[in-house]
Amino acid sequence: QVQLVDSGGGLVQAGGSLRLSCEASGRISGTYTIGWFRQAPGKEREFVAAMRWTGGSTYYADYTDSVRGRFTISRDNAKKTAYLQMNGLKPEDTAVYYCAVRERSDLVSYFPGYNYWGQGTQVTVSS
Repeated sequence: QVQLVDSGGGLVQAGGSLRLSCEASGRISGTYTIGWFRQAPGKEREFVAAMRWTGGSTYYADYTDSVRGRFTISRDNAKKTAYLQMNGLKPEDTAVYYCAVRERSDLVSYFPGYNYWGQGTQVTVSS
């Protein structure tokens, strides 16, 4: 079993930055994948970024108003913590952000592919 605790959300002005954290406990295998998703009011949960716990390849969402180039996923294995650094925030980034763990090493963007979820942290970007 894996438990995840999200933190770091808050209220920020457009153009500002936030760093989200996802602290994991329990057994984390090097073959696992960590992902970040977000869900805005009235919208479906959408993929943001993913990477393997061992590092290496990263995978970012590629949709209109992409987060690529503004958001960076990383992790600290010693602390069993993953991060999502968000720069250049826009009002459309407002959402609840969730971290998730997939018990496989392939990087996927569909949320049913993830086995464990954090409780979410609210990010609000004002214009």
